[in-house]
Amino acid sequence: MAVELKVPSVGESITEVQIGDWLKSVGDSVRREEVVVMIETDKVTVELPAPVAGVLREIRVRSGQPARVGDVIGTIEEGAVVSAGAAALPAPVAVPAAPPAETPRAAATSARDPSPRVMPAARHALAETGLTPADVVATGPGGRLLKEDVLRAREALAPAPVPVAPAQPEPSAARQAPAAPRAHASGAPGREEEVVPMTTMRRRIAERLVESLQTTAQLTTFNEVDMSAVFALRKEFQERFQAKYGTKLGLVSFFVKAAVEALKLVPEVNAEIRGTDIVYKNYYDIGVAVGGGKGLVVPVIRNAERLSFAELELAIADYAKRAAEGKLKLDELQGGTFTVSNGGIYGNLLSTPIINPPQSAILGLHAIQERAVVRDSAVVARPMMYVAMSYDHRIIDGREAVGFLKRIKECVEQPARILLEV
Repeated sequence: MAVELKVPSVGESITEVQIGDWLKSVGDSVRREEVVVMIETDKVTVELPAPVAGVLREIRVRSGQPARVGDVIGTIEEGAVVSAGAAALPAPVAVPAAPPAETPRAAATSARDPSPRVMPAARHALAETGLTPADVVATGPGGRLLKEDVLRAREALAPAPVPVAPAQPEPSAARQAPAAPRAHASGAPGREEEVVPMTTMRRRIAERLVESLQTTAQLTTFNEVDMSAVFALRKEFQERFQAKYGTKLGLVSFFVKAAVEALKLVPEVNAEIRGTDIVYKNYYDIGVAVGGGKGLVVPVIRNAERLSFAELELAIADYAKRAAEGKLKLDELQGGTFTVSNGGIYGNLLSTPIINPPQSAILGLHAIQERAVVRDSAVVARPMMYVAMSYDHRIIDGREAVGFLKRIKECVEQPARILLEV
């Protein structure tokens, strides 16, 4: 009996997803609860396990294509086993074979880079055809392996005989050729183009950023922070802190703590506009922007005011690790009353961050540089960081914004203020 693989519900208000990597090919056997395909949403990537044990008979929606919640994307023949003919199906495809007329340029590229950089569209094409990068001659600029290279290799292998059991024609029928490339090389060497659809997450990020700029009155105010006191604390206690808690004492936890103190001082920054009302919140859920494997995500640290430095550092490290692996949960990315974004880890010196609606403000951190400053009438070198706060001028006035950022500066330059709340 054929059992349908359907796109599951992956969260409230999410109706469209993008199909990620198929971990099984048509004709492969699957165990019950074994992951068959990855489902990508605008926030997280989730695994779709097999509801029954059997053989994957059909893939209806390929990797990179959109689908809606409830759509059938494949079928599994329950209780079926892989026959000898079906098991032998991938073998001829996996045999390396050179194209019939390899050009000198392609040959030189292959010899020069035996492990080429595989472009995203080419990675999907490899998974669909059963080829490996070693089976394909890379002709892209800098030795890149393009989708067109995979298609040429597949066509070169097409004449090879493919044994198919007469009683089971479905696997071969379901192995459709990959879609034709959406763009072709211009013909001039080194000027190839590759058109890759935006992922669901990237599309959603783009939509929200445009929405933020179009629906809020954004303004940015700046200040600079002397990081000397924080550096001294980290130098003095880093070893003991790491030995006790198993994580390093970083910089972002100081700013999260400082932000909580500043939010208490200026509650408008922790509020949001809802229709014609202003909603003030007496809790502090701080979003921390981290770079994930597929784009920037903002997991939320709930009730940050209740957490110690160690608990904050452990939470941030855990979020960063799982963001890189694409394993964040949907509820960890929802909500938040204020956001801290650290672009300094990428070397960013100054920026104007964009608010994450419905929040009313965001704090941007930047690179730390030794700069000449005046202290006690003397010019000295200090580790300085520019900080920027973008805010919605509809709810936050300039005086409140400047006062908020000044409080951040005071708490970071004198961390004892955080403990004493003065």
